[in-house]
Amino acid sequence: MSEVTTAEFNEEGKYLRKVRSFVLREGRLTKGQAQAMEQQWPVMGLDYSPEPLDLVKVFGREADTVLEIGFGMGASLVEMAKAAPELNFIGIEVHKPGVGACLADAAEAGVTNLRVFHHDAIEVLENSIQSGSLARVQLFFPDPWHKKRHHKRRIVQPEFAELIRRCLKIGGVFHLATDWENYSEHMLEVMSAAPGYKNQAQDGDFVPRPDHRPLTKFEARGHRLGHGVWDLMFERTE
Repeated sequence: MSEVTTAEFNEEGKYLRKVRSFVLREGRLTKGQAQAMEQQWPVMGLDYSPEPLDLVKVFGREADTVLEIGFGMGASLVEMAKAAPELNFIGIEVHKPGVGACLADAAEAGVTNLRVFHHDAIEVLENSIQSGSLARVQLFFPDPWHKKRHHKRRIVQPEFAELIRRCLKIGGVFHLATDWENYSEHMLEVMSAAPGYKNQAQDGDFVPRPDHRPLTKFEARGHRLGHGVWDLMFERTE
């Protein structure tokens, strides 16, 4: 589980603009993570720039691009990239040990279709991603901020939904997942009210876990204990 951004929101879900709205969480890297940062960052790392990325240049090809916000330690992101070599993948994470672990796993798996940002997700989405350039955006198990007084800190807010919509191409999908039922209801409420989206659920409000999202160890344990996980998939329609 990853705290995807330290940007804060007010009661209406608007971003509070600060001179510096986030802190890169350095953490303590293992020897392997530090080595991966040194060796793999020149290959897979994306340095933040306020200029939009040229995805064809970054990946050396034309292909649909999937972006994941807050990939944690990156295990499932690497698994997804390995399972779908025909797609490009971009991951964003503020926690440096997670970035190091992801790079190490990707190198070991021989994955070549993955690039990562060690930066705040909101800034990357606002400035580094061209409008209408993504086929899918993934937000899996973001910090639930489960206390009621902290709900305003949840990343899924109306302004955020609009930011994601701008980044997606028409027909592109915003895929969210959470293991907090209260947050799933909040996500559903925000996304159902967001203009230009259509819920892809055929039956009810949520979708079954799609094959492209790997089952994490944490989630498998939750299933055994009877805990629920809720997936939402909203398609950009306009």
